[in-house]
Amino acid sequence: MHDLDIERFDGSADLAASYAIRRRVFIEEQGVAEALEIDGRDRGAVHYLVRRDGRAIATARVRDLAPGVLKVERVAVLVEARHAGIGRCLMARIIADAMADGARRIELSAQAYVERFYADLGFARDGPVFEEAGMPHVHMHRDL
Repeated sequence: MHDLDIERFDGSADLAASYAIRRRVFIEEQGVAEALEIDGRDRGAVHYLVRRDGRAIATARVRDLAPGVLKVERVAVLVEARHAGIGRCLMARIIADAMADGARRIELSAQAYVERFYADLGFARDGPVFEEAGMPHVHMHRDL
């Protein structure tokens, strides 16, 4: 995957490309309400944008939950770019950055259908399935 560029930036940057991906994946594909997706937490977060051959194809955001504890959210890969390892590359970068920044734990709420994806990246499930944005989710964590 040498043609991928993963950019990390804070919430004061222009988020248009990230919003466009999130809109396509969460709002248009999955039917999440815009008010839930654009939740006002982007300004205080760190964002990631993946480009392939200059085209934005994936995104994620990371928020501080507590000292040393991060939460990964809004992980989205455009449908035409899925099943090519892009999500895995994005999460590997997020994990590496978290470790380099001194984080000790990463948490996330995964849509239940992608639990195995996160488990393969070393995340463990915490608790039962719950509903968020009208879809089943599981809480997961990875100690660093």
